[in-house]
Amino acid sequence: MSPRHSDAPQRVVSAAEDMLARVGLNATSIREVSKLADAPLGSTYHHFPGGKQELLAKATRQAGDKVDALLERTLQAGAADGLRQFLAMWRERLLRANFQAGCPVLAASVEEPVDAVAGDVRDAAAEVFARWESRLGAALEAAGHAPAQAATLATLIIASVEGAVAMCRATQSIEPFDRVSAQLQGLV
Repeated sequence: MSPRHSDAPQRVVSAAEDMLARVGLNATSIREVSKLADAPLGSTYHHFPGGKQELLAKATRQAGDKVDALLERTLQAGAADGLRQFLAMWRERLLRANFQAGCPVLAASVEEPVDAVAGDVRDAAAEVFARWESRLGAALEAAGHAPAQAATLATLIIASVEGAVAMCRATQSIEPFDRVSAQLQGLV
């Protein structure tokens, strides 16, 4: 088997993650994901026998894992510095994509699938958001916030960033993100 085919499942998951971020849950099709990944359609169904829902749940978790790893790394410098780097990553991502891509985890959580039950993908998004909140909450608590306040602030950060990303895509401007970012940094 050639190396190109052996990494096909990972390429497919990454392509699905990209499509989720750009076009959302319902517009992401296995056929288009396979094309983007340069993977045979039959092999995609072979590797993901649960179809689109299995694939998008894996893509959602992969996107979440990437951000979780970034949070783990950046929060070692403390809550304020970690938040600053987290916000910088999202800002850069928005600008680099020219506001054409958002958060695949948010996309997985807000759209009701027209072709299947939402459970797997929505559950994956819920797991990811919970991990991010937990990681941020622990860092905020370590920085001196009371446990309940740290948990609430972590939820506020995730919800604010996700909302700001969506607003930036809608307005095609970084201004909403910059305003939210400044407020969040002031709170931490």
